[in-house]
Amino acid sequence: MQKILDLISEEIKKAFEAAGYDSELGRATLSNRPDLCEFQCNGAMAGAKKYHKAPLMIAQDVAEKLQESEALSEVSAVPPGFLNMKVKESFVRDYLRDMFGAEKFGFQTPESKKIIIDYGGPNVAKPLHVGHLRSGIIGESIKRICRYAGHDVIGDIHLGDWGLQMGLIITELQKRQPELVYFDDSFEGEYPSEAPFTISELEEIYPTASAKSKEDEAYKADAMEATFKLQSGVRGYRALWDHIIAVSVADLKKNYANLNVEFDLWKGESDVHDMIPGMVEEMKKGGYAYESDGALVVDVKEETDTKEVPPCMILKSDGASLYNTTDLATIMDRMANYHPDRLIYLTDKRQDLYFEQVFRCARKTKLVNDDTELVHIGFGTMNGKDGKPFKTREGGVMRLENLIREINEEMIRKIRENAETKGYEIDMEQAEDTAKIVGLAAIKYGDLSNQASKDYIFDMDRFTSFEGDTGPYILYTIVRIKSILAKYEEQGGKLTDTVISEATGVSEKELMLELAKYNAMMETACEEIAPHKICAYIYDLANAFNHFYHETKILTEEDGKKKAGWIALLALTKDVLETCIDLLGFSAPERM
Repeated sequence: MQKILDLISEEIKKAFEAAGYDSELGRATLSNRPDLCEFQCNGAMAGAKKYHKAPLMIAQDVAEKLQESEALSEVSAVPPGFLNMKVKESFVRDYLRDMFGAEKFGFQTPESKKIIIDYGGPNVAKPLHVGHLRSGIIGESIKRICRYAGHDVIGDIHLGDWGLQMGLIITELQKRQPELVYFDDSFEGEYPSEAPFTISELEEIYPTASAKSKEDEAYKADAMEATFKLQSGVRGYRALWDHIIAVSVADLKKNYANLNVEFDLWKGESDVHDMIPGMVEEMKKGGYAYESDGALVVDVKEETDTKEVPPCMILKSDGASLYNTTDLATIMDRMANYHPDRLIYLTDKRQDLYFEQVFRCARKTKLVNDDTELVHIGFGTMNGKDGKPFKTREGGVMRLENLIREINEEMIRKIRENAETKGYEIDMEQAEDTAKIVGLAAIKYGDLSNQASKDYIFDMDRFTSFEGDTGPYILYTIVRIKSILAKYEEQGGKLTDTVISEATGVSEKELMLELAKYNAMMETACEEIAPHKICAYIYDLANAFNHFYHETKILTEEDGKKKAGWIALLALTKDVLETCIDLLGFSAPERM
């Protein structure tokens, strides 16, 4: 289904051509002065030089040809040469009727691609904190948007589950419980199925071990030895590692589920460890990798660089691998097993240079095809009201589950307050469930409404407000529409018998025009991989609906045909809003 702007542009192009001018001058845009008109065209300004004619005269010639337009009700040429236009109510009505009956409201999906999205990236044995929030939220939304656009998408958490941190945990466990069978080299039986620690104990062990290693060289040496044994396949260490992964992943799945974030793959750095030697050897054979100060590197600078781009280090001087090595091996693994057309990585924007190095190295060493897209989406930081990275009241890094709990508690308080103000009783169990739904919307919308690359201030009071550009406001609008539709059915009306009518008022037409922008917005959001575009759209749509709602007595309207037309318009508005919030990764409750 064509975008409404394209349909209007077709009308204007015909008029330019009929008036003797280049049809390509006839491109419509949304008006930046909605008080004067709904759409504009400045093609006459661009054509003035070509035709040696005043732009106003060109605009007047075209306006005359548009007087019989099937789409436009008003067309005027205004100085210095703009075309100001309004569309016919019947044209918008027909467009929305087509949207209502079309799959995905008529959104035309592009050619399908195979996409892998790398987001999440937590380290095992450590709790999720607010620093993990943006990657999970943005990545989940991008995954949903890409799937909506018709792409075959795989989401991978890419766990940090290999390296010195594992050695640190194993070393600390050995210091505390040397009698554990895992440390007995002569043991040949089956290891216990139960882990010798809980997730809470594990989360305390790692920071303790990390702190010790910074102060005690011997302790750090033990940890490095334990890491070597693990990576060399020592049986007891591998069994302990299996326990660490199992306990950590179970906790991570629970916490990500609270954010409505899901991954298709739960792979980590360990999955490609055995591929690294072969990859390194191929880089050497191909003449890409060479030694520099004892380390193995690949030059990735290009002649067009305006800034210094250091070589990509593959192995350190002691032969140890790095994050670069693991990420390159992961790219090789993904290309071999999934054959993606595009790889998208979600991390802090401060890693832009790192990914530039890795991507260039992957291309130079032929790990990817020439047409494989490698995309890094770098996001900004979530800051407190002081403009600094978000912390607890005590100044520490806040655990993600604690942030979610605080948001939910604030939403329960507001739901209670709302019930008291309106004088009705609430079921506390239902209120808690609703608070979780609305709280998640507050967190996700508060994050996604900002362009990913920008830092933003996390303001709990503002994010949980039922007014303004917030998740709760969007949900409140959806719930309001649901309530009207339910009451219409209680009155004996049938939603299946309703059909959108021509607008009879200004606010109704404004709502219809906002709905008609859906396809253009979704195309842009998909092309630019930009969830904030969806947020901006649904905020404008919610405002347009609420303006219409406050001006219109919908359920008490005596004209049955008019009422049915409004109900159909509301049903489309609800469906569009619910589709959009699903792409953002949250849903709406039945009541608030």
